[in-house]
Amino acid sequence: MGVCDAMRHNTPVGKPTAMSAPHLPKVAGIDPMVPVSTHTAAPAEGLPSAPGALIQDRLVGWVSDLTTLHELTERLAGTSTLDSALHELLAAGAALVGAGRGLLVLEPAGAGGPSRTIGLGLAHAELGTIETVPRSATAYGRFLDGLPDTDVPLASPDILADTGLDPRCREVAARLGYAASYAQPLAARTAGRLGAAVWLYDEPAEPLERQRHLVGVYARYAAEHLARLLELERARADAAAMAEELLPGGLPRIPGVRLAARHRAAPGGGGDWYDALPLPDHALGLSVGSAGGSGPAALAAMGRLRAGLRAYAVLEGEDPVAVLSDLELLLRLTEPGRAATALYAYCEPGRRTVVLAGAGHTPPLVTGEWRTEFVETTLSAPLGMLSCWEAPSVEFTPRSGETVLFYTDGLLRRTGATTDRAFARLHSAAAGVPKALRQDPGAVADHVLRAVLPEGADRGTGEDVALLAARFD
Repeated sequence: MGVCDAMRHNTPVGKPTAMSAPHLPKVAGIDPMVPVSTHTAAPAEGLPSAPGALIQDRLVGWVSDLTTLHELTERLAGTSTLDSALHELLAAGAALVGAGRGLLVLEPAGAGGPSRTIGLGLAHAELGTIETVPRSATAYGRFLDGLPDTDVPLASPDILADTGLDPRCREVAARLGYAASYAQPLAARTAGRLGAAVWLYDEPAEPLERQRHLVGVYARYAAEHLARLLELERARADAAAMAEELLPGGLPRIPGVRLAARHRAAPGGGGDWYDALPLPDHALGLSVGSAGGSGPAALAAMGRLRAGLRAYAVLEGEDPVAVLSDLELLLRLTEPGRAATALYAYCEPGRRTVVLAGAGHTPPLVTGEWRTEFVETTLSAPLGMLSCWEAPSVEFTPRSGETVLFYTDGLLRRTGATTDRAFARLHSAAAGVPKALRQDPGAVADHVLRAVLPEGADRGTGEDVALLAARFD
């Protein structure tokens, strides 16, 4: 059984009753058939010593240890999210110290967040039971609080027999059926204290010195990896917060139309936007678009394009072609190396008319009780791709009770399907909105997102999604 299988099945390195045995069972690259020295055992009395054999024995043990650590650290390095890294660390540590269960508490020093608690072989309710023990009475709590003399691992080989422990510790251990624990602090050189891992044994036991050394080396590497993932997650959270700040804080209320919007930011921050602007004579300007690229540069470009489009809509909002032509000029002058797509619609809710133009953008979708169809728009290259952009606008009239969906192409790309299949999935999702939900544009938007992007289909794709729904009365 290799490292992967051992960790997947939570196979302990040794049974708790045999934790003081001089050799480790086969797990994570350690072969029980190879005699492995504990580095402290003396030759048996009455037998001739064999220095060469002893050295070879130790070398085999060291090679086995290096192989184990190499396999485990490679698996950990392959994790790209904080949650996957935490679960990998907890499972690998359990295999190294020979425990079947455990928990890991992530609580970076200085309230740097994010904080979370995960378990191995423990249900959510069991984790809650463990958390009822006073924090100061637990090893992980003492680590996290930075109490004196808590910067080294702590073993509790017989919890039920240790009268020095808090009575609540023994009570919870008896209820959950574990009799011993081994706690390992997690700290990185630059980030400082990150959290602690605790592994639980079903019988009184404690890891061998060699096992402690291996899990300590692994934990130090894991802490540095966690620190990098924490920094990445904070950067992603900051980018998402910045993107939300650049989007409208609210949607206008115009007689004859109701609006709802949904936005899902990409992990690295994307450049998709939506906007709704009240115009004179109870008119409404609606726009969606996407600035090419990702990260802070795309966010900044998105903010400039959205602000520019709002200004042009106020000046000449009745002519979507003129609005996008001005936006093309703005993009070419300010960011000549960037491309963008945009769609702008001038709506008169009282007359239920919509005049729109698009620059390389996906067509809107109108859906209601009697029809669901894409609006036919003229073909055009994206903004920034031509020396001068101009394409004719189109006009259509939504029926009473129909909802027009404006969306960015990230919605299609997140499906992972081909373009034709993605459009078909979107059309099917809109057509399948239950009648009871069609009165609320927010419910329509939510249903479409759930149907187009089932659970797991929209994770880790690096695509922004913006969806604007306008229901006409």
